[in-house]
Amino acid sequence: MQAFYYIAFKKYFFITAIVITCLNGFTLYAQNFKLMRYDENYEYLKDSSRSIYEKVKYTPLNKSGSTYISFGGEARGEFVDFNNEDWGRFNVGHNNFFLQRYDVHADVHFGPKFRVFAQLRSAFQNGSKTGSSPVDEDHLNIQNLFADVVLYKKEDKVLQTRLGRQEINYGSGRLISVGEGPNARLYFTGGKVWYTSARLSVDVFAMMQDTVNPGTFDNKASKQLNLWGVYSKLIIPKSGNLDMYYIGINKKLSRFEEGTAKEVRHTVGARLWKNGGGFIYNLEAAYQFGTFGSGNISAWTASVDLGYSFENTKFKPTINLRNDYISGDKRAGDGSLQTFNPLYPRGGYLGFSPQTGPVNLIDIHPYGTLDLLPNLKFQADVVLNWRYSLNDGVYRPSGGFNMPGSSSRKRFIGTSYLANLAYTVNNYTSLVSGLQYFKTGGFLNDVIPNSKNGLFFNLQLSFMF
Repeated sequence: MQAFYYIAFKKYFFITAIVITCLNGFTLYAQNFKLMRYDENYEYLKDSSRSIYEKVKYTPLNKSGSTYISFGGEARGEFVDFNNEDWGRFNVGHNNFFLQRYDVHADVHFGPKFRVFAQLRSAFQNGSKTGSSPVDEDHLNIQNLFADVVLYKKEDKVLQTRLGRQEINYGSGRLISVGEGPNARLYFTGGKVWYTSARLSVDVFAMMQDTVNPGTFDNKASKQLNLWGVYSKLIIPKSGNLDMYYIGINKKLSRFEEGTAKEVRHTVGARLWKNGGGFIYNLEAAYQFGTFGSGNISAWTASVDLGYSFENTKFKPTINLRNDYISGDKRAGDGSLQTFNPLYPRGGYLGFSPQTGPVNLIDIHPYGTLDLLPNLKFQADVVLNWRYSLNDGVYRPSGGFNMPGSSSRKRFIGTSYLANLAYTVNNYTSLVSGLQYFKTGGFLNDVIPNSKNGLFFNLQLSFMF
């Protein structure tokens, strides 16, 4: 078995090296893209002589150029190879499959105060033995369709509103993330109002989560307000950034080891963070309260991520150490709930394609990065995972309940070893490849008969315009 994993590691680096070599030297016109495509602005092309590509990004619709349309899109393919997913629990064994994602969008600006953004997206899965999960397949849907109105603008102070179907993403993605890693990204239908200035931004939002079906134009809005909140960011000169937030959710049925019931939960939290050269940090804490069925909720999380970036050293290494505490239920069956709910988390928050979710968890996570080439970044991680409460189970990366844990008194879940290569061919094309080996610990060996260590490999190629 150890020889198998050694061969798999060698195979991973060999395949990745071949693909990078084939792509190296392939160049296109450089362009920067954002996680949220609606945040891009191409009005700067108004007064320049434009290439064919630049005309696609900025096409004036009137003589002054104040009304214009911009087009963009993406094609992404990913090969996934999984051995012993869920640690051999369902005896799936070796499973490899292919994921595809395509989207195209149009951004129409009617002067400086009104715009409409529309985006279509398709996601496909082929070849998996276990079929498609909800984040794998959605053949064709309207991913974004909203209108923005500028209500007030003076110098750097702007007040705007947005209404319609939209993707949202806040902070580090710990609680509300668009979910870029999975094949089908998350979106909501609703509205928000936000204020921005040079140092302060404040968002107020009220959303309905849509029900995602795998067919064509068959997704449905919930017709119930189930996500609302306020998220603010304050820039502290020379010290970093301070995020403060309140988030509320209302779900008809939520499942934990405690049971399945209606959940109304409120989250208050803060995040202090700084990126860039030298000392870097990300400190976050949140408390949750509310009701679960007829019982009460009292849950919490705290995270410390400290590191240093050696920007003036060869390969620009960074080293980080992270530690998370995420509460679990204290007493099964008593009606009250102490299990933390990560709401809509970024799937790769604990490493890409993690096996354990950010619920009922203690982890220690050292990691580091190297810029092997100007356009090739390497990252290595080790994540040690324990259950916070012995009376609660293990949850999935989405926060969904996976397996009960109250029957075992073992705390240690297991250790993930990760390696990741990200190669930027140019600002249109990128290649990302990752390998993860999960060695099971006492808890998994206790609750899964003949538990097996897991091995995950992926190779993802993306093209954006």
